[in-house]
Amino acid sequence: MIKKVFILLFVFSFISCGNKFTEKEKAEYTVKGKEIAQATFKKLSGELMAQMKAGGPVKAIPFCNLEAVPLVDELSKEHNAIIKRTSDQLRSCDNEPTERELVIINEYQELLQAKQPIVPIVELDEEGKKHFYAPIRISAKCLVCHGEKGNTLANKTDSIVKSLYPNDLAIGYKDGDLRGIWSITFNE
Repeated sequence: MIKKVFILLFVFSFISCGNKFTEKEKAEYTVKGKEIAQATFKKLSGELMAQMKAGGPVKAIPFCNLEAVPLVDELSKEHNAIIKRTSDQLRSCDNEPTERELVIINEYQELLQAKQPIVPIVELDEEGKKHFYAPIRISAKCLVCHGEKGNTLANKTDSIVKSLYPNDLAIGYKDGDLRGIWSITFNE
């Protein structure tokens, strides 16, 4: 009986040790996650700004609708990770948050309301997969499509958004608001 208990304790400790992140690993995956999020943001925003210059929201919104997901999928393959942008105020149902992502979004919202810093989170899930989460903040240039209707979001732009995203909730933001999060799952 005592041998069985020791064997079970050994197996349990071996399994639980395999699902822990060292501080060094957390730091490494924080750097990797930031690099991937920044590269993805740079690519998306660069393409989006090119569309805005070429024709304003009339060109930019259809670009987002048709090209943003394939672009992020391409970068996911390049970085050997699953890259996702999600929010509690969705524009596209394809980006719906998981329960864990929603908890993180809510925690970030609470920290912002309390005027506390919001920093990336790196963690392991129950299966031992590595995850990186980081805030996405709204900047002034985003308000053209995500701002307050009739103020920074023109009615014409809102109509274009609604025609492509009939269930859109991603408006009403102000500069500096939390738009959502980067959610990156590493395929290692």
